[in-house]
Amino acid sequence: MVRLISMLFLVLIMVACNSQSNEEKEIEKIAIDLKVTRFDKKFAEVTGDNLPQLKSEYPYLFPERFTDSMWIAKANDSIQKELNEEVEKAFPDFSTEEDGIYELFQHTKYYFPSFEIPHVITITSEVDYRNKVLLTPDYLFISLDTYLGKKHPFYIGLQEYLKKNFEKEQILPDVANEIAEVYVPQSESKTFIANMLYYGKILYLKDLLLSKVADHDKIGYTEEELKWAIANEEEVWRYFVEREVIFNTDTDLNSRFLYPAPFSKFYLELDAESPSRLGQFIGWQMIRQYMDKNEVSVQEMLATNAETIFNKANYKPKK
Repeated sequence: MVRLISMLFLVLIMVACNSQSNEEKEIEKIAIDLKVTRFDKKFAEVTGDNLPQLKSEYPYLFPERFTDSMWIAKANDSIQKELNEEVEKAFPDFSTEEDGIYELFQHTKYYFPSFEIPHVITITSEVDYRNKVLLTPDYLFISLDTYLGKKHPFYIGLQEYLKKNFEKEQILPDVANEIAEVYVPQSESKTFIANMLYYGKILYLKDLLLSKVADHDKIGYTEEELKWAIANEEEVWRYFVEREVIFNTDTDLNSRFLYPAPFSKFYLELDAESPSRLGQFIGWQMIRQYMDKNEVSVQEMLATNAETIFNKANYKPKK
């Protein structure tokens, strides 16, 4: 009997893997008209003579309230010049990232056929780490000076939990996050579980859109932080259950367990050991289990409310 069950389990795994393989083959066939512009390089070479042409080509990057003399002054500013030099060192070629974006857009088009491919534009932003990536209906802006590596001197003074994601490897997860936010509706419920599952849905979409990206990069953890989250998943969930926070509407829970921070805040000795955003991690695992246990499409899952997902996921932390 045990042998029969084991064989059945192996067959199911093989069927699932074959299905995933066929899906990826279909995704590879999707043609994408991808346009990438290195505006950061263009602005680095701006002069009084070519500025009018650049403004004509990219008017949305030149607010009218700023005069031409101000743009020239900015281009000649020593800090801007240093930004340009460091970005050029880190990204002399953008082809690897471009290939990754192409595949990401293919996956997005597969799951969301109405997705319109934006024009990708790389820029510098004086290390505006709150807006590393910005997606609009027509454009995707990527601030390359926020991906120079966590040890870069530009980031001295910033907290470690921020700097750890200033790596090239975070470009694709950040872009995928912007795309996912377009398709994941905000919940009308203000409960902690609704907020957890909002982020869980975003991370699940990143599973689908980033087939070659490691889980720790999807959520913006180090490998060690993800190992901690996996090893302590059961204890974290028990804490949420025993403290009766799952259906609580206290907004303080969001800053403790959902938002970027040095660590999660259980108000216990283990706090300093824990990664932040463990509520997001739990929400992610819950969505994964919900999708494994229920025959629903991605679109149906996105439209399903938190209480229904909570009940039908029958979430069981890994031990």
